[in-house]
Amino acid sequence: MRAILDVVLLVLDLYVYVVIAAVILSWLIAFNVINTYNDVVRAIVNGVNALTEPVLRPIRQALPSFGGLDISPIVLFLIIFLIQRIIVQYIYPNVF
Repeated sequence: MRAILDVVLLVLDLYVYVVIAAVILSWLIAFNVINTYNDVVRAIVNGVNALTEPVLRPIRQALPSFGGLDISPIVLFLIIFLIQRIIVQYIYPNVF
């Protein structure tokens, strides 16, 4: 059972990096640093968006509008860190 919890923690850690990549890519696209007409860039952006949008969309709908500021990744980070803390502090010590 601890192996499963270790895998869950690893997946959550990796997902944090994917969300960070999505945030950085959105900034680079917004400031025209990268060109989305390039097929490789478009494939990377579509892949990262496909991984993050199903989780970020409900958070965006639940949050009030802050103008052009999107704080949904920050809320997602807090949720992920809360889940990790619950696993490490409460579930992991009680599993044999």
